[in-house]
Amino acid sequence: MTTGAFADGFEVGPAVMRRTLARALGSGGEWGEIYLERRESTNVSLEEGRVTRASHVVERGAGVRAVAGGRYGYASTEDLSPRALLGAAEAASRVSGPGGAGSGPPPRSRPRVFRTAPVADLSPVSEPFEAAPMARRVDLVTALDVRVRALEPRVTHVTVSLGDELSEVAIARSDGRVVEDRRPRVGLRVTCVGQDGTRREQATVGYGARVGAEALSSALVERLSARLVEQLRALFEARRPPAGEFPVVLDAGSSGILLHEAIGHGLEADFNRKGTSIFAGRMNSVIASPDVTLIDTGLIPNQHGALNVDDEGEPGAATVLVERGVLRSYLHDGISAAHYGVVPTGSARRESFRHPPFPRMRCTCLQAGPRPRDEIIRSVRRGLLASAFGNGQVQIGAGDFSFYVRLGWWIEDGRLAYPVKDVNLIGNGPRVLAAIDLVGDDLRVDDGTWTCGKAGQSVPVGMGMPTVRVPALTIGGVS
Repeated sequence: MTTGAFADGFEVGPAVMRRTLARALGSGGEWGEIYLERRESTNVSLEEGRVTRASHVVERGAGVRAVAGGRYGYASTEDLSPRALLGAAEAASRVSGPGGAGSGPPPRSRPRVFRTAPVADLSPVSEPFEAAPMARRVDLVTALDVRVRALEPRVTHVTVSLGDELSEVAIARSDGRVVEDRRPRVGLRVTCVGQDGTRREQATVGYGARVGAEALSSALVERLSARLVEQLRALFEARRPPAGEFPVVLDAGSSGILLHEAIGHGLEADFNRKGTSIFAGRMNSVIASPDVTLIDTGLIPNQHGALNVDDEGEPGAATVLVERGVLRSYLHDGISAAHYGVVPTGSARRESFRHPPFPRMRCTCLQAGPRPRDEIIRSVRRGLLASAFGNGQVQIGAGDFSFYVRLGWWIEDGRLAYPVKDVNLIGNGPRVLAAIDLVGDDLRVDDGTWTCGKAGQSVPVGMGMPTVRVPALTIGGVS
């Protein structure tokens, strides 16, 4: 390979790659990779109509990993000189193998020729952020402040945070494959505080996607401002619901956070390989109703969790986790795939070159079912429609959870009676999945700025679901 990101962007040629990987596998490592990254990011924050922060950061570096069985060694460096890369490789080799670098048997995979694999572009950009002037970003955050205040006179305080980045990665694997990828991303978050007499309420909306500066449009300003003001107005009318066990309808879209946290993490293969997930050993078992099909995909164009390739260089893919109620797959990286004797699912992800990859979700979606949304709401005599979620706590092993619902609606006799706020949902993820008895036909993928934390790393993710009914969940409200 003589062109591409290695030669042009990182100045790391094939000879250095061969030597680095050979050193990494020198203690008996079976396979590994070099992960190079250059990330350019810009952040702008606005408060009280004034830009309070503007920053632009460029960083680059490399991570070297050596894998032997179920263990690995990993080391990173911001210095891309051959000497520094060899030093990182030696450190990874020492951790992965029983002896020092070069003391073990010959590695099973030592590349002689590198070949660049084609990569599909799921997130095409017409106006790259790196070419957009700072004024373009300032104009957008200012327009949001002005528009929110114009729509709702009770607004007293507005904060806007806009961040964009372009991550360029190149991965050289010990099997000789090289992949190069460009990963744009934007995250926009708007919060307002309103006051009506002595009552104060706070509303928040966000937008996250793999797009370029073309997304910074007046249409985006209008859409987010309208959603924010609608939420604030509902909060002014909201009450606390009664406490107890009631039917709960999970609204389409952002309710997918409950499935992501309470179920999705339990389907990541490393938790199952270690026996810490409640789903361990349950492959091909019935775990939900026949109307439940759960898919994790990186293939939705421009979606926040979209991946052209994962961070081991595997092509982006869609993985059917649960098919008509039956558990069909975990989310695998190379280590867990070898353990289970399956192919990787394109789910290996890392926060940056400083971190090793693990099996992670991309965009986790419950697929649409046969029921209209109105029919599901009408089926509830007395219960809760949960619409906007906040923070939650989950125990990965058992699947027990507690989620904060920022905004929802109380249902009386099959009709939305009044908005509710400050609600806690308490339950068990696997039991909720098994209990879902009505699935709507209105699948919606949320466009929020969702990020997922695991092992000290954060990565952008997406989620989606149709409206569903859970016959009984514990609601923490007014007793």
